[in-house]
Amino acid sequence: MLPAAVLALAALAAFGAPPVSAPVAAQVSRDGIPFDAYLEQLRSRARSEGVSEATLARMTAGLTPNPRVIALDNNQPGSATTRGYPPMSSYIATHVDAARIGSGRSVFSQHRDLLARIEEQYGVPGSIIVAIFGHETSYGRVKGDFDLARSLATLAWEGRRRELFAGEFVALMKIAERGYPREQLVGSYAGAFGNPQFLPSVYLRLATDGDGDGRADIGSSRADTFASIANYFRDAGWRTGQPWGVRAVVPTGFDAALYRTRLRSPVCPRVHERLSRWMTVAEWRAVGVVPQRGLADDVMVSFFQPDGPGTPAWLLTGNFRVILEYNCSSYYALSVGLLADEIVN
Repeated sequence: MLPAAVLALAALAAFGAPPVSAPVAAQVSRDGIPFDAYLEQLRSRARSEGVSEATLARMTAGLTPNPRVIALDNNQPGSATTRGYPPMSSYIATHVDAARIGSGRSVFSQHRDLLARIEEQYGVPGSIIVAIFGHETSYGRVKGDFDLARSLATLAWEGRRRELFAGEFVALMKIAERGYPREQLVGSYAGAFGNPQFLPSVYLRLATDGDGDGRADIGSSRADTFASIANYFRDAGWRTGQPWGVRAVVPTGFDAALYRTRLRSPVCPRVHERLSRWMTVAEWRAVGVVPQRGLADDVMVSFFQPDGPGTPAWLLTGNFRVILEYNCSSYYALSVGLLADEIVN
């Protein structure tokens, strides 16, 4: 699976483009390749994977590098050397606020029957689907307006993550081959698009026709959007009938450091190092950590108290890790879970 952390690029804040000393089209990539020469390499790769000349012509006509895309990509917040974590409570306050909860409840109520049908088919709660929809695009209101062909060609040419974005460019050409016009293929600067903000490769693998019209339209169709999000979660291993996590009562003097994980995750290690070792609910009860809602004693859970002793704590199930597949941020995953709970409460 494509690392879901890539999907987080769609929501990063905007930064101004740096000054340039020469016209962008005349510049070369990190390894000295002119843009036009590299674009022809991308076209050749797409041809070899079955994309027609007509599609390539309409999708690449007039393409030039986009300096704003490069500026945004080079100014992503948070570096590998920054070890501090901002307060979780502040993030939750701004991402699980009254407006987002209210809009989520409205969407859930409006599409209750559709969401129930999709939940029955895929096993993913409608509240989780709507919470993802709300976080990714503010319930379809903010989907991005970057020309995806230009953005992906720019990022591949620039070279920092060439293979990733070259693959996404070719995937976009395959989507266009299905008849989507270029003006519809717009989204985030990093290539994610539609209501669920899928990268093109994710669209090709998991986007789903939820309304039976033979087309997976994740930009306009709520049914296709919801079914596609559900399909993503099912593919990532969502366990039907199990919550993402529950609040926990923590005894006075509890030392979370005693239960620190000894494992090092190869993907998003800074996220997973904050979670405790995985133990059964019964084992956590034995040391005084008690779930506030029902969880079977044999369910494996991880203890998470992001803001330290005396602050809210949770016992997280494997479904929390599934949310992390969508966006590998504990802030994002926790806020999605909490928003989903609020939507149906």
